[in-house]
Amino acid sequence: MNTANFPWLTTIILFPIAASLLIPIIPDKDGKTVRWYALVVGLIDFALIVYAFYTGYDFSNPDLQLVESYPWIPQLDLKWSVGADGLSMPLIILTGFITTLATLAAWPVTLKPRLFYFLLLAMYGGQIAVFAVQDMLLFFLVWELELIPVYLLLAIWGGKKRQYAATKFILYTAGGSLFILVGALTMAFYGDTVTFDMRSLGLKDYALNFQLLLYAGFLIAYAVKLPIIPLHTWLPDAHGEATAPVHMLLAGILLKMGGYALIRMNAQMLPDAHAYFAPVLVILGVVNIIYAALTSFAQRNLKRKIAYSSISHMGFVTIGIASFTDLGLSGAVLQMVSHGLIGASLFFLVGATYDRTHTLMLDEMGGVGKRMRKIFAMFTACSMASLALPGMSGFVAELMVFVGFATSDAYSPTFKVIVVFLMAVGVILTPIYLLSMLREIFYGQENEELVSHQALIDAEPREVFIIACLLVPIIGIGFYPKLLTQMYDSTTVQLTARLRDSVPTLAQHKETPEVSLNAPAIGK
Repeated sequence: MNTANFPWLTTIILFPIAASLLIPIIPDKDGKTVRWYALVVGLIDFALIVYAFYTGYDFSNPDLQLVESYPWIPQLDLKWSVGADGLSMPLIILTGFITTLATLAAWPVTLKPRLFYFLLLAMYGGQIAVFAVQDMLLFFLVWELELIPVYLLLAIWGGKKRQYAATKFILYTAGGSLFILVGALTMAFYGDTVTFDMRSLGLKDYALNFQLLLYAGFLIAYAVKLPIIPLHTWLPDAHGEATAPVHMLLAGILLKMGGYALIRMNAQMLPDAHAYFAPVLVILGVVNIIYAALTSFAQRNLKRKIAYSSISHMGFVTIGIASFTDLGLSGAVLQMVSHGLIGASLFFLVGATYDRTHTLMLDEMGGVGKRMRKIFAMFTACSMASLALPGMSGFVAELMVFVGFATSDAYSPTFKVIVVFLMAVGVILTPIYLLSMLREIFYGQENEELVSHQALIDAEPREVFIIACLLVPIIGIGFYPKLLTQMYDSTTVQLTARLRDSVPTLAQHKETPEVSLNAPAIGK
């Protein structure tokens, strides 16, 4: 069988969506058949992802690969166009991995299991499509369609304030999406040709003021999903009401959509505007790191504490994107993948702890480590990964962003010293609130009232397996980062070179770096 011309990405996107349509007709009374069916579909699709990239992807090629393009509306040059490069390929693999584990994490779901697993599989294909499509209008459509399953998963299976959290999520994200639609239409009709193809749009000669307006609009849209303060408030509410598998999808994949789009649309397609907005991204990243870390420190609700921790860690992504260095941009991509794995593991353990204690308030816990030793050990390991312990992926990613930004020649030494210092403060705050969290949950005297009312059983094999699957790549990348960085290095190096060429002081003085706090004047 000749697989060279096989439509791998289209199959990977449509297979879980098509499989989800069969769930209503599967004979099942208690949901056990449906959950096995969803898990098998997830495993098959993940296997297809791994096989497609193993056999058909060249790490040394920075351009799009596995490209497929089929006419949709020829009059507008609108196509079903998909492809993968170093920016999208690691995130497609991450999506398949996290979603499959989330399906296994959803094993205890008994309320409307058919609808739950239908939404999970539909979301599977939609999330992969966000990272694979190469048509701007198609990107907007899959971005919007992916929001519907998340809304329903929050509104139906969430906690007491699920309707509020789901409504806030859809208002924030759908409102931000309007900027994507307006930007896509504006770019498509700019100039003499009408096209939605991303590669063609990236080659158009936009006026600088026009680029700045587009960049600002896209930044608002993607700041909501990343999320960037002050457009972040939907995330703690969503995490506060979500179930464990939805937590894993929110932290593991949805936040990465914002970071990916910020690189793909803003940096890659609007490089001249990126030179002006880069200092803004750095400042926003620092605010994310410090403000969210301090807020997490003050939270007494376990879910909200981890949610603000996620916001803090995503600040490193925006700083890496704005660094104008190969190392910084590489660290940003690595941080997205690393945080996807670590965030999914922490939120799964939060859900497992809540299932046993039936409380999220730290004041009501204490000493449960004596009865839940496996969960204690797994929670400790995943917290160490989150606080960037050497030997784990978070340490490598944050170190790359640190060094990449510190060695950048795009900013003044004073600005770099201030930013690096504030980043270091955020890194110091992280172990304080995470270790304090572990102490309040697992150490000290047992809460007699909690123990007397709840059966604090230890982790079951399914839960240990899920965390083990997440810890293996976390530790593997921590000890040997090249496992991941070789997948995208050629693409990020090419993109960094293009970004530097858009800044005259960097392009003209490559041997003798010129540094400036403000974005330099751009002119052609």
